[in-house]
Amino acid sequence: MKSFLSFFTEARSSNAAETAANMGLEGDGHGNWFKKGQLFARTVNGRLEYVKKREASKKDEPKQKAQKPQEQPSQSKPKAQETDSGQSSAGGEAQSAGEFGAFGDGTPRRMPQPTRADGTPKDDLGPLTVTFGRFNPPTVGHKKLLDQAKKAAGKGALRIYPSRTQDEKKNPYDADEKVDIMKQMFPDHAENIVNDSNSKTIFDVLKQAHQDGYSSVKIVVGGDRVKEFEKLSGDYNGKLYDFSGVETVSAGKRDEDAEGVEGMSASKMRKAAADNDFKTFRTGVPDTLDDKAAKLMMNTLRKKMKIKEGWSLWEIAPKFDWKNLRENYVSGALFKLDQLVENLNTGLVGKVIRRGTSYLICVTEDNVMFKSWLRDVKEYTEVKNDNKERVKGKPNTLTGTGGYFKYASDMTPGFDKGQKTNLQDGGKPYKGVSGKDFINKYRKK
Repeated sequence: MKSFLSFFTEARSSNAAETAANMGLEGDGHGNWFKKGQLFARTVNGRLEYVKKREASKKDEPKQKAQKPQEQPSQSKPKAQETDSGQSSAGGEAQSAGEFGAFGDGTPRRMPQPTRADGTPKDDLGPLTVTFGRFNPPTVGHKKLLDQAKKAAGKGALRIYPSRTQDEKKNPYDADEKVDIMKQMFPDHAENIVNDSNSKTIFDVLKQAHQDGYSSVKIVVGGDRVKEFEKLSGDYNGKLYDFSGVETVSAGKRDEDAEGVEGMSASKMRKAAADNDFKTFRTGVPDTLDDKAAKLMMNTLRKKMKIKEGWSLWEIAPKFDWKNLRENYVSGALFKLDQLVENLNTGLVGKVIRRGTSYLICVTEDNVMFKSWLRDVKEYTEVKNDNKERVKGKPNTLTGTGGYFKYASDMTPGFDKGQKTNLQDGGKPYKGVSGKDFINKYRKK
């Protein structure tokens, strides 16, 4: 797979990815672009070049053509004719139904079944219901979401994942703080709340569920986020994970203008905290927390948001100050091309390859393309990350970080033995490789 840096360099030098996205093409992460299951173009020397029909033969197509994202329905269950014939409706190389076995309901698997350490197949754990959200801060309105998730789960398993996103303005609480507060706020759901540092995105959650052995998944989200989660989860079923069905369930729509629980949101809570309006803030905290706890919660938010004179509402709760958010965007002060941003709903981090009127088109290091409204993203910075891996199995390739240096230096021949022939002037091995500290004079401040 291409490195994040290589992919970005290629995209910047050409617009190949942007052109492909505008044409509705699907990439395989290796420079090949497909249209309706057929090879349509390739990225060559940073440019998009179209192929002749005779070149778009079956040998150039992905091995499992039935799993192209556009061929999967929203609930990711193969059509009857695909099951009977073993061929994708879009054509391409035939794949025998049942090549990887089948789920309990007879649906053919498109990926190998997860196995234990000894190589034996894992038990089928049945259906799983998940919800993935910011909860920053948790509010009385979130109880409706969690209650709906529990109802959707029925007798099946339920997992509640607070996102790992944290920043001063829109996401002041870190994941550990959110989990502690949520367990106190929602005691009926406490045992289902998961605090997993590896579950940074909805894809992380779904891949883990697949590895654990769950056969199908329901994702419960607010009514305004159903389409976003439905498209992402359905498009990559059979590619990043494999379920007999992936369904997105709405927890209901929220009226921002309504009073009480129906109109309560984390944005209103952050605004109330910034205004030092405890009366409004208290209405967003359930009775499971008393006034003292609610007051402490508000004061903690104010401290974490670093509220001081001259604070900007569009930074704290952009949906209540859309005009100023958009003015900063149009002026070029926010979300520039090639910049890394994080989608606050899904946790996906990607590079901006297109700036729309009120949205962004982004692509991740794994070549996953996603669209985000301006109010749902934040600038992504990780310059203080000294870990060699950003997440498990993913090297830290963020320029200017100590972790990037560790990753690069470990691949330098002789570096682990203290040789300095390949180091910059004044460079020293970092502590942990040869016991010496490393001072990176080019490190970003």
